[in-house]
Amino acid sequence: MAADGGSSSLQLPCVFSPKSRQFLALCAQDGRLRIWNTDSKTLHQEYVPSAHLSATCTCIAWGPCRTVKEGPQRKKRKSEAVQVEEKADLLAMGTAAGTVLIYSTAKGALHCTLNGAHSGGVNCVQWHPEESLLYSGSDDTNIVEWDLQTGKTRSKWKADHAAVTSLCVSPDGKLLLSAGHIIKMWDLDTKEVYRKFTGHSTAVTTLRFATTRPPDSNGLYFLSGAAHDRLLSVWQVREDGKDKNSVVSFTLTDEPQHIDLVTSNSKEEAVRLAVVCKDGQLHLFEHFLNGPCKKPLSPSCTVQMSDTKESPIPIPLLAAVLGADTRTVMLAYGSHLQPVMEKVEINTAERHVCLTRDVQTTLSLSMETTVSKVKTPIVNAKSKVLVPGLPGHKAPLKGTSQGSEKRKKDTDTKEMSIAERLGEIDLSTVSEKGASKGTASLTTDNFAVLLVQGLESNDASILNKVFQTRKEMVIKKTVARLPLSAVLPLVEELTKRLQGHPFTAALMVRWLKAVLMHHTSYLASLPDLVTQLGVLYHMIESRVKMFHKLTKLDGKLYLLMTQMATSDSSNVVSDVDHTAKLVYEDESSDEDEASGDEGLPDEDSDHWEEDEAMTEDNQEESEDEDPGSRTESKANGEEDMEHENESEEE
Repeated sequence: MAADGGSSSLQLPCVFSPKSRQFLALCAQDGRLRIWNTDSKTLHQEYVPSAHLSATCTCIAWGPCRTVKEGPQRKKRKSEAVQVEEKADLLAMGTAAGTVLIYSTAKGALHCTLNGAHSGGVNCVQWHPEESLLYSGSDDTNIVEWDLQTGKTRSKWKADHAAVTSLCVSPDGKLLLSAGHIIKMWDLDTKEVYRKFTGHSTAVTTLRFATTRPPDSNGLYFLSGAAHDRLLSVWQVREDGKDKNSVVSFTLTDEPQHIDLVTSNSKEEAVRLAVVCKDGQLHLFEHFLNGPCKKPLSPSCTVQMSDTKESPIPIPLLAAVLGADTRTVMLAYGSHLQPVMEKVEINTAERHVCLTRDVQTTLSLSMETTVSKVKTPIVNAKSKVLVPGLPGHKAPLKGTSQGSEKRKKDTDTKEMSIAERLGEIDLSTVSEKGASKGTASLTTDNFAVLLVQGLESNDASILNKVFQTRKEMVIKKTVARLPLSAVLPLVEELTKRLQGHPFTAALMVRWLKAVLMHHTSYLASLPDLVTQLGVLYHMIESRVKMFHKLTKLDGKLYLLMTQMATSDSSNVVSDVDHTAKLVYEDESSDEDEASGDEGLPDEDSDHWEEDEAMTEDNQEESEDEDPGSRTESKANGEEDMEHENESEEE
């Protein structure tokens, strides 16, 4: 089973051993390999890899069954010779560090370690059905063929531009399927691409051959399942090469997590399929593969499990394998740390089957039957245990006598409940003088750790301390170091604070900008992103609309203020003084004086009237009269004016 290379939540591997289905191998959250015996329902073996925390196990694959030599045995006679049963022995584990561990269940120890070929984490491992070969696909886009007899790489080639997330070897051992986003079929003799199949938009996590026919017979089928995809696609390897689209698809309730199938050897034999989805449901299919089918096929039977409480809670199924009988299924359900194995007969005539189980009682029974390998040493009261450290350091252990053990058993029944204990604990530590001690200061300088702690505990003081930083580099590095699980709570907290005071909102915008710069790809991969960020989107949209109106108002106010300022500055100009600073007078002639004085009123105005009457009479009598009289009258008038001027000057 391949790990889901494209999703953030890594699937925990859980695989039944081939043929006899005697063992169940799984890796839990603690990184340990546990092998359970399905017959006795007990823990058979437990193995802790040396780097089980840093290089966690990502995929598990059982090797083909083989005869195991358990120890030196004497030679038997021909009459005593019995056919030796083949058992599942070797187990391949791919790790996130790029190594492949080969574990032997017969020895109960590590058989060998295959390393040095992958530069990225191993996503899938697959055994060759006949030869002692192993294939592994990695994040470094390469496929490596390992020779288990020498423990070295036999060949290595680049499979795709993306990470190789799934592998599958054909039953005859001649073809190899590999997949990232594109499914490729390789010829193992020449290591060349035989066919390509496209149709999945996400990383392919499961590849299985459904038939055992040769590829040139139009009867070779295989199925594939991808991350976040609720369909299992079936592909036909056609002789003419026109195999671009899938021929059949099976509908599921969630992405496939574990698949078991009984292959079809002929057209008259149907393919039986058991698919455990990520939501913990089991879907059973039965279909004859004889060409394309337009409509997706729904499961013939769906199995769910729940507990026996009044309000039933679903129990997740981890893995399922089909038995020889069509009704028999071996189930593994519960927790990865303590799974429950059970062989069940299912009425496949019903479309939906719900099985109720009391998981706690079955777990308690199985825990009693298991023999613990951990033994507590008996320490006497006189003995002392030396602990490494400073010289003279003593850390004696108090010896536990049988009498104290009996007393403990008696007092166990009278122990206080957790609520009573919490009630007696005085959290407010007050000193002897009555002054309360100061709260312990935060000892870590890593803002990312503080931010995660504040988001998990919803502590306002820690969050305020982190959010008060204004340095751009500190904010960027803090956001970059955040785990992906803390990104969405951080965005929700920033959304709350953005709705508050504008001063805090200005600080929060810097944090929001850093989150969008570093974690946009993760946010875009969330299926319910629109509902999660709806409040933030509407708030930003409303504020941007108001900003457009405010800029218009600001422009109008600016024009108005500048016009008022210019009008005020023009009124400040002082009044002009109209008094002349210099007067220049020029001496005028007599004619100028006469012409200047013609309009002035005169005391002897009668002379003017007589002259005018005389001129009018002269004009009426004759027009050709000599104008001497005019000059005389003018001269008389001028003489009078001169006399008047002289009298005025005197």
